Amino acid sequence: MHEEQCGLMTLKPPLSLDTEVLVTGVAYSRRRRQLRRTAESYSFLAPTLVLLLVLMIVPIVMVIGYSLQSNVILSKNSQFVGLENYVTILGDGAFWKATSNTVIFTVVSVAAHLVLGLGFALMLNSPLIGGVSRAIFRGLYVLPWLFTVAVIAVLWRMLLAPNGVINFLLHSDIEWLASPQLALGTVTFINIWAGYPFFMVSLLAGLQGIPSDLYEAATVDGASSVQRFWNVTVPQLRPIIVSLLLLDLIWTSQQFALIWMTTGGGPIDVTEVLSTFTYKLAFAKYDFSLAATSAVLVLLMSMVLAVFYVRHQKARD
Repeated sequence: MHEEQCGLMTLKPPLSLDTEVLVTGVAYSRRRRQLRRTAESYSFLAPTLVLLLVLMIVPIVMVIGYSLQSNVILSKNSQFVGLENYVTILGDGAFWKATSNTVIFTVVSVAAHLVLGLGFALMLNSPLIGGVSRAIFRGLYVLPWLFTVAVIAVLWRMLLAPNGVINFLLHSDIEWLASPQLALGTVTFINIWAGYPFFMVSLLAGLQGIPSDLYEAATVDGASSVQRFWNVTVPQLRPIIVSLLLLDLIWTSQQFALIWMTTGGGPIDVTEVLSTFTYKLAFAKYDFSLAATSAVLVLLMSMVLAVFYVRHQKARD
């Protein structure tokens, strides 16, 4: 009898019709609010999504289509040729020369950006420099970052001219930007000068975020300044350094304006990189099919670096 009473007590009374209607109405109203919030979110994103579609996705699809055809844009009778353009461009020695120059230009620039940026960041974060001196040095070191590419190109062309300031100080008449032996190194130096402040500012912010307790603990353990750098500073900055390296690799490998406005890819093809090589195919030789093919290959290389960057950011989060 006791068990039957307990069983009866656990039974829930059936909902009345009005209660069911009320519960259904509440669920429906909640669903409508969720849909409205979702629609509002996408409405705010709609302008950006439209711009991405028009300015990025559609052009990329068009360029990929052009790379699979011959005589595009200039001829109405373009034909589908499949991968023939890719075979042609990969068999072109000029393409591989531009690729080699791009690799050298990018690797040297990125490595120098890291070394200079970290060195200046450590110096500016040092307690040995006073407040006024630190402010002056920060202003001087960040100055190249404030100039546009056009200003940087014109400035260095004037400084490196045969009758410019550099040759005057060196008592020489070297053709820095016209010499086959010096041109690539010269434009690489200019790019290093223009890009290191990005690393410096980012790493300086990272240094200021490292807890002082870590350095104090390392000092108590008897670690030298070099050991503190390798065992405290570098591990704490590693996520920032990896992100900066990947971003700089993507940006530097696509550098166009600086090289075009200083050497134009010359002399001969000494400073020819993939961006200037692609530009000349399109607007000097008017071979838009091969230019599209080269652009697609550059896109694939950039996407590889972008994938590594996204994976690093997800792992970091």
